Amino acid sequence: MSAADVPFWGPDFAELQASDPDIADVVLGELDRLKGGLQLIASENFTSPAVLAALGSTLSNKYAEGYPGRRYYGGCAEVDKAERIGIARAQQLFGVEGAELHVNLQPHSGASANLAAYAALLQPGDTVLAMSLPHGGHLTHGSSVSFSGTWFTPVPYSVRADTELIDYDEVRDLALEHRPAMLIAGATAYPRLIDFAAFREIADEVGAWLMVDAAHFIGLVAGQAIPSPVPYADVVTFTTHKVLRGPRGGMIVCRPDLAKRIDKAVFPFIQGGPLMHAVAAKAVALGECLQPSYRDYARQVVANSKSLADGLAAEGMRPVSGGTDTHLALLDLRELGITGAQAEARCDAARITLNKNAIPYDPAPPMTASGVRVGTAAVTTQGMTEGDMKEVASLIGQAVRDEDGSAAAEVATTVSALVARHPAYPRPA
Repeated sequence: MSAADVPFWGPDFAELQASDPDIADVVLGELDRLKGGLQLIASENFTSPAVLAALGSTLSNKYAEGYPGRRYYGGCAEVDKAERIGIARAQQLFGVEGAELHVNLQPHSGASANLAAYAALLQPGDTVLAMSLPHGGHLTHGSSVSFSGTWFTPVPYSVRADTELIDYDEVRDLALEHRPAMLIAGATAYPRLIDFAAFREIADEVGAWLMVDAAHFIGLVAGQAIPSPVPYADVVTFTTHKVLRGPRGGMIVCRPDLAKRIDKAVFPFIQGGPLMHAVAAKAVALGECLQPSYRDYARQVVANSKSLADGLAAEGMRPVSGGTDTHLALLDLRELGITGAQAEARCDAARITLNKNAIPYDPAPPMTASGVRVGTAAVTTQGMTEGDMKEVASLIGQAVRDEDGSAAAEVATTVSALVARHPAYPRPA
């Protein structure tokens, strides 16, 4: 098939505008929002046009329950190729020399991947030791509103009050006291590196599985910017749409002896047919991660994160734990007398998108929060570097202090000029 045939089978925005202008306007509005402001949500990024093309492909039409070579439907030869390509690329990215690695590309989300890991390794009622949600953990690590806190017995560990770092002595003490069936490492708002070897040692001491939820930092692992959890964990779960820069979705990698348990937990236990357009898009993103330029990108994400945290500290926002080693920073705003909710709203008015976030031992309720979380994955994709982060920090400082909104338009104008120099989805030359 020639390129001239593309409008007849693939994404055709003109067709969308003609058939459903309301939704077309939403798509264009979101593109304008992305291109017109600073995107600092730590769990977001910009996928490549190639990833978007796979997502908008005819692979969306195919039912493919099962796994490559073992499908419940016919006609899966082509989608089998896509899944096998993605698996091979993930093995190349995350594999450990001299050891096999099993990969499951099918989870619809990070939460689905976590549910599958629980289902594969645990029985309802089993004890799970994981980071406390208010200290940076995730809903699926034992929150009462999640399956993890409803079907299992959660025991939370925390960060130290003085350093705001994981207290590995407390983790060990809790493990020895409660004898969990599974120990979880990983977080959504923890800016420092995690000692996976220490978690492995504790898990072995009490006979627990070690699961690492690497959703936030797996892209940095892929880019060799931070250490990998894969040599230490029994199972590693993650999302594909953060620093990894792929489509929205989840993945699991595990030891080969757990392959059947993990695969059966994903399908047929918690999911039916996989989203083959998303599986193919994950394969595209993994292929991009194998390029040398991606390693440069991952290192720049961390450098930008450190620079932004330093700049925000100069603006009177205290970096939790004293800084960051990853793509995100958590800032305590109490010295400014501003809540996280206020800061989020004021930044939004100035075209700066970030999120309110609880800090460890936060006296404020979660929907108010005393802090904000910022991430540098998206702005680094746009080509910004440390010098730009200093300007971003200044703009955030101006926005959060803007009590009456009088400075919002001026800050937004400066934001627009900055992102114009580093456009998201630039037109090809």
